[in-house]
Amino acid sequence: MPKKEKQGVVISDKMDKTIVVKVASYNPHPKYKKIIESNKNYKAHDANNECGIGDTVRIIESRPISGGKRWVLDSIVEKAK
Repeated sequence: MPKKEKQGVVISDKMDKTIVVKVASYNPHPKYKKIIESNKNYKAHDANNECGIGDTVRIIESRPISGGKRWVLDSIVEKAK
């Protein structure tokens, strides 16, 4: 089974070797069919501390690294301005 990938925006880089990534998903409302955005935060392992707040990144799932960390930084799609 392939590993899941998600793309989102870094909202925190205050922890050592850890970033918090906000991932948005868009789904239609079951009855009214309006597209609704729902956000979820993921903690990801950033071994080199290379990400900053506002960067768009791609993360992939991995084995548990700590209590709440189950994702690893794959690549930086776009650096923040």
